[in-house]
Amino acid sequence: MIQRCAIYARYSSENQRVASIEDQVRVCRARAEREGWQVVGAFTDHAVSGATALRPGYQALLRALRAGEVDVVLTESLDRLSRDQEHIAGFFKQARFAGARIVTLAEGEISELHVGLKGTMGALYLKDLADKTRRGLEGRVREGRSGGGVCYGYRVVRGPIGRDGEPERGLREIDAPQAAVVQRVFREFAAGQSPIAIAKRLNAEGIPGPRGGLWSDGALRGHARVGTGLLRNEIYVGRLVWNRRRWIKDPTTGRRLARQNAAEAVVAEDVPDLRIIDQELWDRVQVRLAEAARPQCSPAGQRSGDDQLWQYRRPRHLLSGKVVCGACGGGFVASARDYLACKAAFRQGACDNAVRLRRPHLEAQVLAALGSELMQPDLVAEFVAEFTRELNRLVAEMTAGTDGKRRELESVRRKLAGLVDAIADGLRAPGLQGRLDELEARKATLEAEIAAAGQGSALPRLHPNIAGLYRERVARLREALEADEGGDLLEEARALIDRVEVHPPAEPGGPPRLELIGELTAMLRAAGVGGERGPRTAKSPLAAANGLDVFLGTRSVDAGTGFEPVTFRL
Repeated sequence: MIQRCAIYARYSSENQRVASIEDQVRVCRARAEREGWQVVGAFTDHAVSGATALRPGYQALLRALRAGEVDVVLTESLDRLSRDQEHIAGFFKQARFAGARIVTLAEGEISELHVGLKGTMGALYLKDLADKTRRGLEGRVREGRSGGGVCYGYRVVRGPIGRDGEPERGLREIDAPQAAVVQRVFREFAAGQSPIAIAKRLNAEGIPGPRGGLWSDGALRGHARVGTGLLRNEIYVGRLVWNRRRWIKDPTTGRRLARQNAAEAVVAEDVPDLRIIDQELWDRVQVRLAEAARPQCSPAGQRSGDDQLWQYRRPRHLLSGKVVCGACGGGFVASARDYLACKAAFRQGACDNAVRLRRPHLEAQVLAALGSELMQPDLVAEFVAEFTRELNRLVAEMTAGTDGKRRELESVRRKLAGLVDAIADGLRAPGLQGRLDELEARKATLEAEIAAAGQGSALPRLHPNIAGLYRERVARLREALEADEGGDLLEEARALIDRVEVHPPAEPGGPPRLELIGELTAMLRAAGVGGERGPRTAKSPLAAANGLDVFLGTRSVDAGTGFEPVTFRL
């Protein structure tokens, strides 16, 4: 039987030669041809480190293995598959489970011994490489050269060729057009303009951001603790700072995460030739940034310790984080006291949805909609009928053949009792124990199937007055929220809402259109319906009120119910 062979090839970022992939595949094909294997696919990853399993080619190879499409995995060497001990061991287990072999040109057929030794060697190689790279970058920074990418306002200078035949790296010079933008941002911020206003004006003038896209207030303001953001970057006053953060890999997801380094690990060097901002302007900007970061809280409203942190982090309003733009899909954020606006439109000028809504007014609209329109009796009746039909179908499937299984179980029990009596009377015959084990196993299987069928009665039932129960509960929640009781009641009310979409007016000067998507699982819970099964969201119409065209909707219904409600509009 001809064995199916999958070839895997990879080159990492330290070897940026595309031809390396072609060379690996070529020599592997030659080996497969000599062995008489049929090559069913070549899986490749370009410029991806072997320390991560998040590689498209590697993941595709794993899927082919699990699907039983591969008998032999062929690669140049084991470290092409992975340099991570855990990943190598996991891949080896996957291959063994699929009945496939791993063969490399360097080591031959891979065994547990190869996995242990080569995995350890690969991990040590990566650690040694990281240490050497870090030492090299630190030395470069201490010489006043860049240890990272190109910062906005500068460009790369190709240095002279060194003794190793490579150009000197890390040299930078000021990019005059970008430096002018940096100076403008600092001046405007020091003059009292907000990062939002500055970013919007830069975008309106078509000036590309640091990564070639749009400017945002976050790119200007950054984060005080980690020293990010254009307005906090010390390179603009001729001070090169390196190693503020380190990157580690999450062992579960494989994602790289940033961690703050200790102050003594940070390296800083003066580079006066790269100064763009004078010291006086820099100091004014830093003072204003510090003032903006200071908490704005009245003494009467202050809390202390963990309680204060919790109150700061938990949502303070009914719709916090739940209002989205129907035009661009971005979130709505505070644009002024008690006003919400599209973040992309308000802070970046990148969206045409200019709708601004008063938060208290919108919250009142949503609460009214939740209580009066989201579970209208006719829509609920339609849903309950369809839900009940699906529930009955599931119960019928689960209980099908139960009577026959009960009769068979009684027969098995009688046979077991007869065998036990025979053994007690001294009967000894070949195969008697085997027959006894067979009947015991069948008895256990039948009992489990009958018990599972009996669980059909435990499936959720919907109260015929579910809409009335729900409206009563929402009315009580609304009264409590209006009395400013908040806390857990606020969280309960928020759970009823999936999101509120704000769409621009259909006609100039008209009211905006709002779409409220409710979380039906939470609604059923509010109405006193238990159980984990059932619908996930609900959709129904709401008439225009208070100058706002409001429409209530749904995303989907749990596939377990087989029911997708029709969209209605008034």
